[in-house]
Amino acid sequence: MKHMKYLGKQILLELYDCNHSKLNDSELIAKIMVQAAEIAKATVVQQFFHHFSPFGVSGTVVIAESHINIHTWPEHNYIAIDIFTCGEELEPEVACEFLAKEFEATSHTMDVHMRGNVEEIAKGKS
Repeated sequence: MKHMKYLGKQILLELYDCNHSKLNDSELIAKIMVQAAEIAKATVVQQFFHHFSPFGVSGTVVIAESHINIHTWPEHNYIAIDIFTCGEELEPEVACEFLAKEFEATSHTMDVHMRGNVEEIAKGKS
C-alpha cells in the first residue's frame, strides 16, 4: 500500500473528571495551553480566552502551525480540546498527555484525524 501524505493532523482530546477548581480559571487555562503548545514544539502566535458567566472558559492559542482550542464545562468537570497541527516536527500527542496531567483528568480519549489528503487535493487540481 502506498504511503499517503497529509497536510495536517487534528486531535480531538476529551478530558473527564478534571480538577474542578482549574476549569473556571481563564488565566491558569491560558498558561497551561501555551505550555502545551510549547511542549508540542509549536510556535505561539496569539491567544484569546473568554470566561463565560456564570462559568466555563473557551479559548484559542493560534500557533504558526495552526491552532489549539479549549472549551471547559466546570459543571461537568469536563474539557474538550482540539489540536490542529501542520508539519512533521510537532508532537501534539505529547501536548495531549501534558494537558491530561495538568487538568488532573482521571480519564481521557484522543481521536486522531489526518486532514488534507495530498493525493485527493491533487485530483481536484487536474
